[in-house]
Amino acid sequence: MNQKLIDILSVVTDEEQAILDGKPTINRELYYSSEKKVNTDDEIDSARVLQDGKLIDMRPHVRFIHFPLHTHNYVEFIYMCQGETVHIIDGQRITLKQGDLLFMNQHAKQEILPAGENDIAINFMILPEFFNTAFSMLEHEENPLKNFLVSCLTKKDIGGNFLYFHVSDIPQIQNIMENLVWNMLQERKPISGNLDQDLLFKAQSDNSNNKTINQVTMGLLFLNLLQHTDTISVSRKSFEQNIMFRIFRYIDEEYKDASLSAFSKTTKEDEYVLSRIIKRNTGSTFKELLQAKRMSKACELLKTTDIAIADISVLIGYDNTSFFHRLFRRTYGCSPRDYRINS
Repeated sequence: MNQKLIDILSVVTDEEQAILDGKPTINRELYYSSEKKVNTDDEIDSARVLQDGKLIDMRPHVRFIHFPLHTHNYVEFIYMCQGETVHIIDGQRITLKQGDLLFMNQHAKQEILPAGENDIAINFMILPEFFNTAFSMLEHEENPLKNFLVSCLTKKDIGGNFLYFHVSDIPQIQNIMENLVWNMLQERKPISGNLDQDLLFKAQSDNSNNKTINQVTMGLLFLNLLQHTDTISVSRKSFEQNIMFRIFRYIDEEYKDASLSAFSKTTKEDEYVLSRIIKRNTGSTFKELLQAKRMSKACELLKTTDIAIADISVLIGYDNTSFFHRLFRRTYGCSPRDYRINS
Protein backbone atom coordinates (compact mmCIF):
# COMPACT_ATOMS: atom_id res chain seq x y z
CA MET A 1 0.00 0.00 0.00
CA ASN A 2 1.08 3.56 -0.72
CA GLN A 3 3.29 4.81 2.14
CA LYS A 4 1.46 8.14 2.36
CA LEU A 5 -1.76 6.25 2.95
CA ILE A 6 -0.10 4.08 5.60
CA ASP A 7 1.16 7.23 7.32
CA ILE A 8 -2.36 8.65 7.39
CA LEU A 9 -3.87 5.45 8.75
CA SER A 10 -1.11 4.93 11.34
CA VAL A 11 -1.79 8.11 13.31
CA VAL A 12 -2.81 7.34 16.89
CA THR A 13 -6.47 8.26 17.38
CA ASP A 14 -7.88 9.97 20.47
CA GLU A 15 -9.46 6.65 21.43
CA GLU A 16 -6.12 4.86 21.13
CA GLN A 17 -4.29 7.58 23.02
CA ALA A 18 -6.72 7.17 25.92
CA ILE A 19 -5.91 3.43 25.93
CA LEU A 20 -2.16 4.16 25.91
CA ASP A 21 -2.72 6.62 28.76
CA GLY A 22 -4.15 3.84 30.89
CA LYS A 23 -7.87 3.51 30.06
CA PRO A 24 -8.51 -0.24 30.36
CA THR A 25 -11.53 -0.59 28.05
CA ILE A 26 -12.83 0.56 24.69
CA ASN A 27 -14.88 3.75 24.46
CA ARG A 28 -18.37 2.26 24.41
CA GLU A 29 -20.00 5.53 23.35
CA LEU A 30 -18.38 5.15 19.93
CA TYR A 31 -19.97 1.77 19.26
CA TYR A 32 -23.00 0.95 21.40
CA SER A 33 -26.36 2.62 21.83
CA SER A 34 -26.78 1.07 25.28
CA GLU A 35 -24.56 1.62 28.29
CA LYS A 36 -25.22 -1.88 29.62
CA LYS A 37 -22.33 -3.96 30.92
CA VAL A 38 -20.23 -5.74 28.30
CA ASN A 39 -21.58 -9.21 27.55
CA THR A 40 -21.86 -11.67 24.69
CA ASP A 41 -25.07 -10.05 23.46
CA ASP A 42 -23.46 -6.67 22.80
CA GLU A 43 -24.35 -5.39 19.34
CA ILE A 44 -22.42 -2.56 17.72
CA ASP A 45 -25.04 -0.19 16.36
CA SER A 46 -24.95 1.14 12.80
CA ALA A 47 -26.51 4.35 14.13
CA ARG A 48 -23.25 4.96 16.02
CA VAL A 49 -20.77 4.09 13.28
CA LEU A 50 -22.85 5.04 10.21
CA GLN A 51 -24.24 8.49 10.77
CA ASP A 52 -26.27 10.86 8.59
CA GLY A 53 -27.95 8.10 6.61
CA LYS A 54 -24.74 6.73 5.08
CA LEU A 55 -24.69 3.22 3.62
CA ILE A 56 -20.92 2.85 4.04
CA ASP A 57 -18.18 4.44 6.09
CA MET A 58 -14.77 3.45 7.38
CA ARG A 59 -12.60 3.92 10.43
CA PRO A 60 -9.20 2.59 11.51
CA HIS A 61 -9.28 -0.55 13.60
CA VAL A 62 -8.61 0.39 17.22
CA ARG A 63 -5.24 -0.98 18.37
CA PHE A 64 -3.59 -1.72 21.74
CA ILE A 65 -6.62 -3.36 23.39
CA HIS A 66 -8.75 -6.49 23.38
CA PHE A 67 -12.09 -5.78 21.71
CA PRO A 68 -14.67 -7.89 23.59
CA LEU A 69 -17.16 -10.32 22.05
CA HIS A 70 -19.82 -8.54 20.02
CA THR A 71 -22.07 -8.66 16.96
CA HIS A 72 -22.99 -5.93 14.44
CA ASN A 73 -26.34 -4.90 12.94
CA TYR A 74 -24.55 -4.27 9.63
CA VAL A 75 -22.00 -5.99 7.41
CA GLU A 76 -18.41 -5.41 8.51
CA PHE A 77 -15.56 -5.62 6.02
CA ILE A 78 -11.96 -5.49 7.24
CA TYR A 79 -8.93 -4.79 5.04
CA MET A 80 -5.50 -5.49 6.51
CA CYS A 81 -3.21 -2.74 5.24
CA GLN A 82 -0.09 -3.72 7.17
CA GLY A 83 0.90 -6.27 9.80
CA GLU A 84 -1.77 -8.65 11.10
CA THR A 85 -4.71 -8.88 13.48
CA VAL A 86 -6.21 -11.90 15.23
CA HIS A 87 -9.99 -12.33 15.23
CA ILE A 88 -12.09 -14.98 16.95
CA ILE A 89 -15.30 -15.38 14.95
CA ASP A 90 -17.98 -17.81 16.11
CA GLY A 91 -15.25 -19.51 18.14
CA GLN A 92 -12.84 -19.86 15.19
CA ARG A 93 -9.45 -18.11 15.33
CA ILE A 94 -8.59 -16.16 12.16
CA THR A 95 -5.27 -14.38 11.61
CA LEU A 96 -5.82 -11.62 9.08
CA LYS A 97 -2.54 -10.86 7.28
CA GLN A 98 -1.43 -7.91 5.16
CA GLY A 99 -3.54 -7.55 2.02
CA ASP A 100 -6.28 -9.95 3.16
CA LEU A 101 -10.02 -9.22 3.31
CA LEU A 102 -12.57 -10.37 5.87
CA PHE A 103 -16.34 -10.00 5.48
CA MET A 104 -18.71 -10.69 8.38
CA ASN A 105 -22.48 -10.63 8.25
CA GLN A 106 -24.78 -9.32 10.97
CA HIS A 107 -24.84 -12.66 12.79
CA ALA A 108 -21.11 -13.22 13.32
CA LYS A 109 -19.94 -13.17 16.93
CA GLN A 110 -16.52 -11.55 16.95
CA GLU A 111 -13.79 -10.59 19.36
CA ILE A 112 -10.39 -9.14 18.45
CA LEU A 113 -7.06 -9.57 20.21
CA PRO A 114 -4.87 -6.49 20.81
CA ALA A 115 -3.01 -5.17 17.77
CA GLY A 116 0.35 -3.43 17.82
CA GLU A 117 1.31 0.01 16.57
CA ASN A 118 2.33 -1.29 13.12
CA ASP A 119 -0.77 -3.46 12.67
CA ILE A 120 -2.91 -1.23 10.46
CA ALA A 121 -6.41 -2.33 9.48
CA ILE A 122 -9.47 -0.51 8.17
CA ASN A 123 -12.99 -1.39 9.24
CA PHE A 124 -15.67 -0.72 6.63
CA MET A 125 -19.18 -0.54 8.06
CA ILE A 126 -21.75 -1.33 5.39
CA LEU A 127 -25.54 -1.62 5.37
CA PRO A 128 -26.74 -4.56 3.22
CA GLU A 129 -28.54 -2.31 0.72
CA PHE A 130 -25.17 -0.80 -0.26
CA PHE A 131 -24.44 -4.05 -2.13
CA ASN A 132 -27.41 -3.55 -4.48
CA THR A 133 -25.32 -1.54 -6.95
CA ALA A 134 -22.23 -3.68 -6.50
CA PHE A 135 -23.98 -6.94 -7.28
CA SER A 136 -26.19 -5.49 -10.01
CA MET A 137 -22.94 -5.13 -11.98
CA LEU A 138 -22.85 -8.92 -12.18
CA GLU A 139 -26.45 -9.53 -13.21
CA HIS A 140 -25.68 -9.77 -16.92
CA GLU A 141 -23.87 -13.05 -16.25
CA GLU A 142 -25.07 -16.43 -15.06
CA ASN A 143 -23.29 -16.32 -11.74
CA PRO A 144 -24.56 -18.60 -8.98
CA LEU A 145 -21.50 -17.79 -6.87
CA LYS A 146 -22.62 -14.15 -6.82
CA ASN A 147 -25.98 -15.18 -5.36
CA PHE A 148 -24.30 -17.38 -2.81
CA LEU A 149 -22.02 -14.54 -1.72
CA VAL A 150 -25.06 -12.30 -1.29
CA SER A 151 -26.69 -14.89 0.97
CA CYS A 152 -23.49 -15.22 2.99
CA LEU A 153 -23.42 -11.47 3.56
CA THR A 154 -27.08 -10.83 4.27
CA LYS A 155 -29.21 -13.84 5.23
CA LYS A 156 -29.92 -15.34 8.62
CA ASP A 157 -29.15 -18.85 9.76
CA ILE A 158 -26.87 -19.87 6.92
CA GLY A 159 -24.46 -21.60 9.25
CA GLY A 160 -21.29 -19.66 8.43
CA ASN A 161 -21.12 -15.95 9.03
CA PHE A 162 -17.84 -14.86 7.50
CA LEU A 163 -15.86 -14.96 4.27
CA TYR A 164 -12.07 -14.68 4.40
CA PHE A 165 -10.25 -13.84 1.15
CA HIS A 166 -6.51 -14.61 0.97
CA VAL A 167 -5.73 -12.10 -1.79
CA SER A 168 -2.51 -10.39 -0.73
CA ASP A 169 -0.72 -11.58 -3.89
CA ILE A 170 -3.40 -10.41 -6.35
CA PRO A 171 -2.37 -6.89 -7.48
CA GLN A 172 -5.71 -6.04 -9.14
CA ILE A 173 -7.54 -6.51 -5.84
CA GLN A 174 -4.92 -4.60 -3.88
CA ASN A 175 -5.19 -1.68 -6.33
CA ILE A 176 -8.97 -1.63 -6.03
CA MET A 177 -8.76 -1.54 -2.24
CA GLU A 178 -6.25 1.31 -2.29
CA ASN A 179 -8.50 3.27 -4.67
CA LEU A 180 -11.52 2.66 -2.43
CA VAL A 181 -9.67 3.94 0.62
CA TRP A 182 -8.36 7.03 -1.18
CA ASN A 183 -11.80 7.81 -2.56
CA MET A 184 -13.37 7.64 0.88
CA LEU A 185 -10.69 9.96 2.25
CA GLN A 186 -10.57 12.52 -0.56
CA GLU A 187 -13.53 14.67 0.52
CA ARG A 188 -12.58 14.76 4.17
CA LYS A 189 -10.88 17.57 6.03
CA PRO A 190 -7.29 18.42 5.02
CA ILE A 191 -4.55 16.80 7.05
CA SER A 192 -2.23 19.29 8.71
CA GLY A 193 -0.56 19.77 12.07
CA ASN A 194 -2.04 17.62 14.81
CA LEU A 195 -4.45 15.31 13.04
CA ASP A 196 -7.99 15.29 14.39
CA GLN A 197 -9.09 11.73 13.73
CA ASP A 198 -12.74 12.62 14.17
CA LEU A 199 -12.36 14.79 11.07
CA LEU A 200 -10.30 12.29 9.13
CA PHE A 201 -12.50 9.27 9.69
CA LYS A 202 -15.90 10.90 9.66
CA ALA A 203 -17.24 11.65 6.19
CA GLN A 204 -17.79 15.36 5.58
CA SER A 205 -19.95 15.05 2.46
CA ASP A 206 -22.87 13.00 1.20
CA ASN A 207 -21.87 13.70 -2.38
CA SER A 208 -23.95 11.36 -4.54
CA ASN A 209 -21.17 10.98 -7.13
CA ASN A 210 -18.76 9.86 -4.44
CA LYS A 211 -21.34 7.37 -3.18
CA THR A 212 -21.76 5.95 -6.69
CA ILE A 213 -17.99 5.66 -7.12
CA ASN A 214 -17.75 3.72 -3.86
CA GLN A 215 -20.54 1.36 -4.90
CA VAL A 216 -19.06 0.75 -8.35
CA THR A 217 -15.62 0.22 -6.82
CA MET A 218 -17.13 -2.42 -4.54
CA GLY A 219 -18.68 -4.02 -7.62
CA LEU A 220 -15.26 -4.14 -9.28
CA LEU A 221 -13.86 -5.71 -6.14
CA PHE A 222 -16.40 -8.52 -6.27
CA LEU A 223 -15.91 -9.01 -10.00
CA ASN A 224 -12.26 -9.68 -9.24
CA LEU A 225 -12.95 -11.80 -6.15
CA LEU A 226 -15.26 -14.01 -8.21
CA GLN A 227 -12.28 -14.80 -10.43
CA HIS A 228 -10.36 -16.15 -7.45
CA THR A 229 -12.65 -18.62 -5.69
CA ASP A 230 -9.58 -20.56 -4.58
CA THR A 231 -8.74 -17.70 -2.18
CA ILE A 232 -11.96 -18.02 -0.13
CA SER A 233 -12.12 -19.55 3.35
CA VAL A 234 -15.39 -19.93 5.23
CA SER A 235 -16.52 -20.95 8.68
CA ARG A 236 -15.68 -24.55 9.49
CA LYS A 237 -19.06 -24.70 11.23
CA SER A 238 -20.90 -24.39 7.95
CA PHE A 239 -20.74 -27.77 6.25
CA GLU A 240 -23.01 -26.62 3.44
CA GLN A 241 -21.04 -23.42 2.83
CA ASN A 242 -17.80 -25.35 2.55
CA ILE A 243 -19.40 -27.89 0.21
CA MET A 244 -20.81 -25.13 -1.99
CA PHE A 245 -17.50 -23.32 -2.36
CA ARG A 246 -15.80 -26.62 -3.19
CA ILE A 247 -18.44 -27.29 -5.84
CA PHE A 248 -18.06 -23.83 -7.39
CA ARG A 249 -14.29 -24.22 -7.40
CA TYR A 250 -14.57 -27.69 -8.94
CA ILE A 251 -16.86 -26.45 -11.71
CA ASP A 252 -14.63 -23.41 -12.36
CA GLU A 253 -11.55 -25.58 -12.75
CA GLU A 254 -12.91 -28.84 -14.24
CA TYR A 255 -15.90 -27.66 -16.30
CA LYS A 256 -14.85 -29.67 -19.36
CA ASP A 257 -15.11 -33.06 -17.63
CA ALA A 258 -16.94 -32.23 -14.39
CA SER A 259 -19.72 -34.46 -13.09
CA LEU A 260 -21.55 -34.74 -9.81
CA SER A 261 -20.63 -38.43 -9.51
CA ALA A 262 -16.92 -37.61 -9.86
CA PHE A 263 -17.18 -34.82 -7.29
CA SER A 264 -19.05 -37.18 -4.96
CA LYS A 265 -16.25 -39.74 -5.17
CA THR A 266 -13.58 -37.10 -4.57
CA THR A 267 -15.29 -35.67 -1.49
CA LYS A 268 -16.71 -39.01 -0.28
CA GLU A 269 -20.09 -37.35 0.16
CA ASP A 270 -23.33 -38.99 -0.96
CA GLU A 271 -24.42 -37.84 -4.41
CA TYR A 272 -28.06 -37.50 -3.35
CA VAL A 273 -27.07 -35.37 -0.33
CA LEU A 274 -24.91 -33.17 -2.56
CA SER A 275 -27.80 -32.69 -4.98
CA ARG A 276 -30.08 -31.52 -2.17
CA ILE A 277 -27.43 -29.13 -0.81
CA ILE A 278 -26.87 -27.60 -4.26
CA LYS A 279 -30.57 -27.17 -4.93
CA ARG A 280 -31.26 -25.74 -1.48
CA ASN A 281 -28.45 -23.18 -1.71
CA THR A 282 -28.71 -22.10 -5.35
CA GLY A 283 -32.14 -23.13 -6.63
CA SER A 284 -30.32 -24.93 -9.45
CA THR A 285 -29.08 -28.44 -10.11
CA PHE A 286 -25.45 -29.41 -10.56
CA LYS A 287 -26.15 -29.89 -14.27
CA GLU A 288 -27.55 -26.35 -14.53
CA LEU A 289 -24.55 -24.85 -12.71
CA LEU A 290 -22.16 -26.73 -14.96
CA GLN A 291 -24.07 -25.68 -18.07
CA ALA A 292 -23.98 -22.02 -16.98
CA LYS A 293 -20.21 -22.21 -16.52
CA ARG A 294 -19.70 -23.89 -19.91
CA MET A 295 -21.86 -21.32 -21.69
CA SER A 296 -20.00 -18.47 -19.98
CA LYS A 297 -16.68 -19.98 -21.07
CA ALA A 298 -17.98 -20.41 -24.62
CA CYS A 299 -18.90 -16.72 -24.75
CA GLU A 300 -15.45 -15.78 -23.51
CA LEU A 301 -13.78 -17.89 -26.21
CA LEU A 302 -16.09 -16.59 -28.93
CA LYS A 303 -15.31 -12.98 -28.01
CA THR A 304 -11.58 -13.25 -27.40
CA THR A 305 -10.29 -15.96 -29.77
CA ASP A 306 -10.58 -17.17 -33.35
CA ILE A 307 -10.98 -20.81 -32.32
CA ALA A 308 -13.44 -22.67 -34.55
CA ILE A 309 -16.91 -23.03 -33.03
CA ALA A 310 -16.76 -26.83 -33.32
CA ASP A 311 -13.50 -26.81 -31.35
CA ILE A 312 -14.96 -24.50 -28.70
CA SER A 313 -17.79 -26.98 -28.26
CA VAL A 314 -15.28 -29.74 -27.49
CA LEU A 315 -13.11 -27.52 -25.30
CA ILE A 316 -15.99 -26.73 -22.95
CA GLY A 317 -17.19 -30.34 -22.72
CA TYR A 318 -19.69 -30.89 -25.55
CA ASP A 319 -18.52 -33.41 -28.16
CA ASN A 320 -21.88 -33.11 -29.94
CA THR A 321 -21.59 -29.78 -31.77
CA SER A 322 -25.26 -29.79 -32.80
CA PHE A 323 -26.29 -30.08 -29.17
CA PHE A 324 -23.94 -27.20 -28.28
CA HIS A 325 -25.54 -25.01 -30.98
CA ARG A 326 -29.08 -25.77 -29.71
CA LEU A 327 -28.09 -25.14 -26.11
CA PHE A 328 -26.33 -21.87 -26.95
CA ARG A 329 -29.30 -20.59 -28.93
CA ARG A 330 -31.70 -21.55 -26.15
CA THR A 331 -29.51 -19.72 -23.61
CA TYR A 332 -28.65 -16.54 -25.52
CA GLY A 333 -31.26 -16.34 -28.27
CA CYS A 334 -28.72 -16.46 -31.09
CA SER A 335 -26.22 -18.81 -32.69
CA PRO A 336 -22.57 -18.92 -31.56
CA ARG A 337 -21.59 -17.45 -34.96
CA ASP A 338 -23.95 -14.48 -34.57
CA TYR A 339 -22.74 -13.97 -31.00
CA ARG A 340 -19.14 -13.80 -32.20
CA ILE A 341 -19.98 -11.37 -35.02
CA ASN A 342 -21.92 -9.04 -32.73
CA SER A 343 -19.52 -9.13 -29.77
